[in-house]
Amino acid sequence: MMLNRRHIRVKVMQTMYAFKGSESDDFSKDQKFLLFSIDNMYNLYLLLMSLLIEVQKRAESDLQKKRNKHLATKEDIDPNKKFVNNQILKLLRENTQLKEQLEEKKITNWELDDEYVDIIFKDIISSDLYNDYMKTRVSDFKEDKDFIVDVFKDIIAPNDKLYDYMEDKNLTWLDDLPTVNTTILKLLRKVKASAPENYFTPKLYKDVEDKQFAIDLFKKTLLNRTVINEEIDKKTKNWDSDRIANVDYVLLQMAICELKNFSSIPVKVTINEYLEISKEYSTPKSSIFINGILDKLVKEYEAEGVLNKVGRGLM
Repeated sequence: MMLNRRHIRVKVMQTMYAFKGSESDDFSKDQKFLLFSIDNMYNLYLLLMSLLIEVQKRAESDLQKKRNKHLATKEDIDPNKKFVNNQILKLLRENTQLKEQLEEKKITNWELDDEYVDIIFKDIISSDLYNDYMKTRVSDFKEDKDFIVDVFKDIIAPNDKLYDYMEDKNLTWLDDLPTVNTTILKLLRKVKASAPENYFTPKLYKDVEDKQFAIDLFKKTLLNRTVINEEIDKKTKNWDSDRIANVDYVLLQMAICELKNFSSIPVKVTINEYLEISKEYSTPKSSIFINGILDKLVKEYEAEGVLNKVGRGLM
């Protein structure tokens, strides 16, 4: 599973932030965009996995070219095939489910933009990592795995040109990148030689409830915006409304909606999640501001008995 609830909240926040209509407007288009931008995260995952496959193919054709050279050296004729035969790269290349997903989602970027495959390939073979790895001609599964984990972590994930390419292709991908990179690293670190076919095609959502949570949070926040905004305004009388960062306003709207409408989510969880998101996406002082407002509101809700939380450990 790739998506956690925090990332779902971030996606809802971005869609809310971009929504320019009022609550009476039809927002099915925006809801579609929300689900599309979440689904698109899986395409980013596939794009990076296919990059690993393409790098392996590139290494293979490189050896072939050297072998066919007019004046081939001994090393050209009998090269060290350790990288080409890397067991993790082979697993990826031979995984039928991954292949089907790449075809179904039409992930063919590297056919057109093969210079990026070149960039990564050259970065790998000129690295100390590679030189150390190629000192011997044979390896076991663990050595192959550790090498690919390091290649992904130190060469692919931090690559600036790749980052610019993704920004160019799809803006929402930049927010997804940390989550997707973490998912890939986790999968690579834990892979076994006997990994099942579906190992490299993880589910996007943990369960249907998570997908429903995304839709409900978006809809309920929008539908109750007027009432929620009144509550925020009452608590921010001393604040010049222009001074409240737009992102903070959206995060407050969502947090209030969640406190009042999602009975199974503990108050503490809601507050912590929105504070963490504000630290990442808003101003340095946002989390203090948001915490102050939510704290006051929760005390009022408790006094009025409007927090219908169910289950244990909810306050």
